[in-house]
Amino acid sequence: MKVLEYMGRYGFEELAIGTDPAVGLRAFIAIHDTTLGPGCGGVRIWPFESEEEAVLDVLRLARAMTYKSAAAGIHLGGGKALIMADPHTGKSEALMRAFGRFVDTLGGRFLVTEDVGCDPRDLEHIAQETDYLVGLPVSMGGSGDSSVLTGYGVYRGMQACARDVWGDDSLKDRTVAIQGFGKVARNLAPYLLEEGARLVAADLYDGAVEDARRLGATIVSPDSVYDVECDIFCPCALGGILNEKTIPRLKCRAVAGSANNQLASPEAARALEERNILYAPDFIVNAGGIINVSCEVGAPYSPERAREITERIYQTTLQVISTARDRGITTAEAATRLAEERLESVRRARHIYH
Repeated sequence: MKVLEYMGRYGFEELAIGTDPAVGLRAFIAIHDTTLGPGCGGVRIWPFESEEEAVLDVLRLARAMTYKSAAAGIHLGGGKALIMADPHTGKSEALMRAFGRFVDTLGGRFLVTEDVGCDPRDLEHIAQETDYLVGLPVSMGGSGDSSVLTGYGVYRGMQACARDVWGDDSLKDRTVAIQGFGKVARNLAPYLLEEGARLVAADLYDGAVEDARRLGATIVSPDSVYDVECDIFCPCALGGILNEKTIPRLKCRAVAGSANNQLASPEAARALEERNILYAPDFIVNAGGIINVSCEVGAPYSPERAREITERIYQTTLQVISTARDRGITTAEAATRLAEERLESVRRARHIYH
C-alpha cells in the first residue's frame, strides 16, 4: 500500500503514529478533513495481522467519519484512531493512558471517543492524560454510551427502508438478521422486538451470542448469517462484508446496519441494486453515536437535543433514496453527494481571521 498516494487521492490531512514499547502501544490516528470542525472518531482496539491492514482500516474509517458528520449536519470533521491490540486480553490502564498522551500531542485537532473494543472504563483512563475526548460517562459530565443513540438511529433508518420497500414503516412481523451482537445491536434489538419483529443473530463471541439468545433471537453461525431468509440484513460487526462473494448469498430486501464501511468496493452498491436490495448507506443510518457526542462540543450536553438530531436520520435516509432514484445513481453515491455538497458549501464561505 502506498500510504501517501492513498492519502493524497482521498484528501487526508494527517496520519499520526504513536508507540510506547513499555506498555505495548502501537497506535494510529488518521485525520481526514477538518472543514466542519475538529476531527472526531472512536478508537478501535483490534488485533490486526499486519500494520498495512490496520493503516488502511483507520484511513477508511476516518474518511467515513467526515461524510457521516457532514451528512448528519453536525459541526465535526472526520478522524479515527486505532490501537493494534486484542481488546479481550491486551488492554491495560497503562496502555490507555499512553494512548491518551498520544491524543494530547495533536492539540485538539482530534477528539477521541469509543469504538469497537473500547469501553467507558477505557475512556476514563484516557481522560487522565487528555481533555480531547468526548463520550465520557454521564456521571463524569459526558454524554454517556454512544451506542444507545447509534442503535436508535439504525432503527429509524430501517423504518425508512421499510416505508420505501413495503409502503409502511412498520417492522411488525419482519425478520431482521443481525451480524454482530455487540453494544449497538443490544440497543437496537429492543426497538425491533417492541414492534414485533423477529430476530436472527450471529456473533463470534459466546457472551454476545448469549445476550442475543436471552432476547429471543434465533442463533446462526457467523458464516451462515448471509444465507438467512430475512427482510432486512443488519451488519453490526466490521466493515467490507458486502462483496462479490457475500452479496449473491443475501436473501433480503434491504440492508441497514451500524457497521462502518460495509461496502468492500463501490461496485458492491451497484451489485445490491441489481439484486433489488435497498442499501441504507452506513454513514447515514449509524450516525447516532457521533451526533450524541457532538452535543458535548461547545455547549453543555443535552440528551433531548441529541435525540432530536438523531431523529432526522429517518428523513435523511428517505432523502438519499429519493435522490438516488431521481439521479439514476446508487444510494451510496447519493449519500456521498449529500455530504460533499455540504462540505463544499462550507469551504466556499469567506474565512475571516480570528
